[in-house]
Amino acid sequence: MNLPFFQYKISILFIGLVVMFASCKSKKKLTSQTTPKKIPTSVNEFIEGSEVFDKSFTGFALYDPKKKKMLYQYDADKYFTPASNTKILTLYTSLAILGDSIPALKYIVKNDSLIFWGTGDPSFLHAELPDNQRVINFLKNRKEQLFFIPNNFMDKRFGAGWAWDDFTYSFQVEKSPFPIHGNVVLFQSKPDDKAIDISPNPFKSLVANNPKMGGTTARFQRREFENIFEHNQQSPPRKGFKKEIPFHYSHDFFVELLSLILEKNVTLLNSELLPSEESQTIYSLPVDNVYEYMMQESDNFMAEQLLLICSNEVFDTMNTRKIISYSIKNHLNDLPDRPQWRDGSGLSRYNLFTPRMMVSVLGKIYKKIPEERVFRIFPTGKKEGTIKNWYAPYVHAKTGTLSNRHCLSGYIETKKGKTLIFSFMHNNYTTSSSPLKKEMEKILHFIHMNM
Repeated sequence: MNLPFFQYKISILFIGLVVMFASCKSKKKLTSQTTPKKIPTSVNEFIEGSEVFDKSFTGFALYDPKKKKMLYQYDADKYFTPASNTKILTLYTSLAILGDSIPALKYIVKNDSLIFWGTGDPSFLHAELPDNQRVINFLKNRKEQLFFIPNNFMDKRFGAGWAWDDFTYSFQVEKSPFPIHGNVVLFQSKPDDKAIDISPNPFKSLVANNPKMGGTTARFQRREFENIFEHNQQSPPRKGFKKEIPFHYSHDFFVELLSLILEKNVTLLNSELLPSEESQTIYSLPVDNVYEYMMQESDNFMAEQLLLICSNEVFDTMNTRKIISYSIKNHLNDLPDRPQWRDGSGLSRYNLFTPRMMVSVLGKIYKKIPEERVFRIFPTGKKEGTIKNWYAPYVHAKTGTLSNRHCLSGYIETKKGKTLIFSFMHNNYTTSSSPLKKEMEKILHFIHMNM
């Protein structure tokens, strides 16, 4: 039976009111869901509630060295690519093996000959380290004929997993038994910005014009296995131009370069073995000059050469893989996780560490040397090194950055007078590292204020 027309209209009106009421209720519910989030009141709430960290793989560990207690862990047992956090292991290995000064060279005297060999010391004539003429003066003033023997170097120019086509970049300098000038050539504009200055001087004759390079400003490039530096000479340098390019190391090239510097002949001595006689050692800089530069500037070359120095001290030969195995077995054998460690600097993506492992190594450093020295070696927030534009002076930590990887591990001073040890490790994000740094800044501030 059909409903009368007015009853039909009433039914439609009723249905409409029900739908409208439900819609209003739904909107009210949605509005309540957009209420601002609760301000985090614990490290756990900061970490697990972070939308920034949620878009990457993140691990974190926080440790109290005085109580010997882990305060907080988040995926701290997972492995991450550490990038330059690898230098923390290099630092500890160096602290465990080296004394208070860097060995610069070893030598013996045979009749009228002085036979010397390198130790891997990266400080020799390095432009950014204190001027030390000890090695120069020693070699210049000897009356014997100088012979250089390179056979204690049993390594390759690049580390395992390094990019072969990065040979022209200053972050990937070739390893060598006796570095000189940091194994780089410096090109920079003169004060008037109209010409280029080249140092060291011997390299001025190794620059060749290449008009095919073109460009509106000066550029330089190097042939991979030659020390020929091509330059578009017709293009002026931009204001404040500065570029470092590694030179290609060979034993022949080294003795040629050293002969020019000493203004006396140095002869390459090809021998299968080092002399069997007991050698003497010449030392260069205090170790902290090199440690501070490596950690604060995140200098890859310093890190690689420090491992070679350690290897030479232990084995009388320089080999990165050998000294890493030795360090893991003898100095890092009590870590909660075994490191997959392949180079000194962190350039290799083969390296894999865990946050709780990083905290353990940092704890060993903190136990081995005074706190004041630790804080001097590590970069300090808003003050120096790679974190001079981030965090605050209560943070002393080493950064580590590769594409899609960023880590920060070190020490934080709290308002309660404690020093805590932490390690942040982030991998596989697709943004810049800035959002991660801002998020870490909030957490470190919370720790400083409340723990």
